[in-house]
Amino acid sequence: MGWELALAGLLVGALVGLTGMGGGSLMTPLLVIVFGFDPTVAIGTDIAHGAIFKTVGGIRHRRLGTVHARLSAWMFMTSAPMSLVGVWLATWLERKYGAGAQSTMGKVLAVGLLLGAVGLIAKSFVHYEERSDAPFLLTRRDRIAALAIGFFGGFIVGLTSVGTGVFFGLTMLIVFPLRAAKIVGTDIVHAAALLWVAGMGHFVAGNVDMRTVGWLALGSVPGVLLASQFTLRVPERVLRLVLASVLLLSGIKLLDFSGANWAIAAGAVLAVLCFGAWALIGRLRAARPETAS
Repeated sequence: MGWELALAGLLVGALVGLTGMGGGSLMTPLLVIVFGFDPTVAIGTDIAHGAIFKTVGGIRHRRLGTVHARLSAWMFMTSAPMSLVGVWLATWLERKYGAGAQSTMGKVLAVGLLLGAVGLIAKSFVHYEERSDAPFLLTRRDRIAALAIGFFGGFIVGLTSVGTGVFFGLTMLIVFPLRAAKIVGTDIVHAAALLWVAGMGHFVAGNVDMRTVGWLALGSVPGVLLASQFTLRVPERVLRLVLASVLLLSGIKLLDFSGANWAIAAGAVLAVLCFGAWALIGRLRAARPETAS
């Protein structure tokens, strides 16, 4: 079991590089369901691996100019300590109640992911004022909101490994007047710092398989570097729909009901067809002026 882990890392890394979401939402269930890892070890291993490849992705997004560094720093002030609280609680629950506690938390989070997907899809089709690329200066209200987001999000990440892109990305998209591409970059930079803290907590607790971390990073690092180049080229509405698709498929995977794999496959095929149709329509519209002349 080596190249399979590297391939999983490549796919998840590409997804995170493009959308900022889906790392923990997909990788942890993959490690548990496909590769047979213990839930607590899967969480710790995924967080440690995420710290490595999101650091690479964060550097890339910083060079692209898609990072709001001060917003990331304000969230980190509360997310870092709360992630350690989450690590402690996850380890305690596993030792006391076994895998049953992790399964229950996964289902609760799955419902949140599905609701977030529905909200993003609805927002994508509602007319809204286009956000500008003008500098966004944090007000007192923005700093308080960032601290609150970090407080709750950090705890969720430490507890489940899900949330660096799902919780932070979605919340920032709603709360702050930033373009989707900058939300992605800011989220990845913040997630990189947060996951190093949470990853060290899991490492100390003995919840990290370093061999698996190495194989996953072998695929995810080139994946996040290649995919991050396309964030700026995707229209904002399309990027929102991509984020919603990731949330929807992640929620279905975490629910793990009978036929979940078929539902995910059907959803993935539908998403590919929709984006293919959108690309084809765009090319046809672009070709019309040339044909008319």
